[in-house]
Amino acid sequence: MSQPATPHSASSPHACRTVAFGFALALSLGAFAAWGAAAAAAADNGRVVPRMVSLGGSCEGCDLSTRKLAGAHFIGSNFRGASLVGSDLKGATFLGANFSGADLSHADLRGAHMAGSLFYHADFSGAGLQGVAGVGMEAAGANFQGARMDDVSIPGLDIHDATAQGAHFDHSRLLGADLHDGHFEGASFQGADLTDANLSGGHFDHADFTNATLIGASLTGADLSTVKGLTHDQLALACHDHGPHAQQGASHGCGHHGDWSPPSPPSPPSPPRAPNAN
Repeated sequence: MSQPATPHSASSPHACRTVAFGFALALSLGAFAAWGAAAAAAADNGRVVPRMVSLGGSCEGCDLSTRKLAGAHFIGSNFRGASLVGSDLKGATFLGANFSGADLSHADLRGAHMAGSLFYHADFSGAGLQGVAGVGMEAAGANFQGARMDDVSIPGLDIHDATAQGAHFDHSRLLGADLHDGHFEGASFQGADLTDANLSGGHFDHADFTNATLIGASLTGADLSTVKGLTHDQLALACHDHGPHAQQGASHGCGHHGDWSPPSPPSPPSPPRAPNAN
């Protein structure tokens, strides 16, 4: 008789991954089962989809433009190339979903939650993403022209090669975000936290960095020649080069992106010398 396999420790990485995968699979299967009911409801009610519906499975290239999807859950779903132009997605949750190439222009995503979702080359032009929160949002090459991304909190956001002229990122937390080689002409980063972000090679003509935090941010090759609100104090803690597009006064460099540590505190003053005894 073969011996039963020794179970993995509950604290092992393998066990944690197994439990997490099983949980995600159960959620996705439940979401897929709900898809038929959601589609039927959408057909019965014109363009209105019930709140809190879960949308799983595959809907590549489907048209959900102007639909009411506030509070919907997109879990492990495939909406590549889908059209959601002007749709109401307030408070929606995107968990392990793929919306690459989707058209979300002028959609309302205020307060949405993102986790491990893909939006490569998606169109967010004119969309409202105020207050979006999460981690692992991959949107390289996406179009954010004129989008509102005020007060978002997405550490590690990847929007390199993005087109984001005139977009607003005011007061957003974009720690470690990747904006390299993107087009952010006329964009606003007022009060944004770009600590350890990668802005190298980006185009920032007339962008506004008033009160933005750039601690450890990589500015190598970024065009900052006409930016507004950028001070020497902000630049003193950033990483940059002496290239033709560097901001005047930018003289501090870093070995590589994110290689930053706070300056050492000053040495304490020497104790006063004792007076000579006569």
